Amino acid sequence: QVQLVESGGGSVQAGDSLRLSCAASGRIRGFVAMAWFRQAPGKEREFVASSRWANGDPYYADAVKGRFTISRDSRKNTVFLQMNSLIPEDTAVYYCAAQSIGAGEYNNWGQGTQVTVSS
Repeated sequence: QVQLVESGGGSVQAGDSLRLSCAASGRIRGFVAMAWFRQAPGKEREFVASSRWANGDPYYADAVKGRFTISRDSRKNTVFLQMNSLIPEDTAVYYCAAQSIGAGEYNNWGQGTQVTVSS
């Protein structure tokens, strides 16, 4: 089993920044990718950003391009999400996810961390 623990959420004003962290532990046999998703109240969970574990190639949802940056520390099995220029529409529970080698989808999920952006 792989455990993912997120941290760094909080309540901020529009225009502020936050940095989320997600540390993986447990029986790690390697990842294909790690990612961040979010779910706002009354909405479905949506993709935010991902990082290919082998080379760090990032992918972003259009809604966060230019404002969010995903990075990873492969030695520490940790992924980060730097969120700048936050807007109220970014308010959501942010989830970390990891796709294990051999899995066809993200098969490991964290418990989530709340991000609230007020105007």
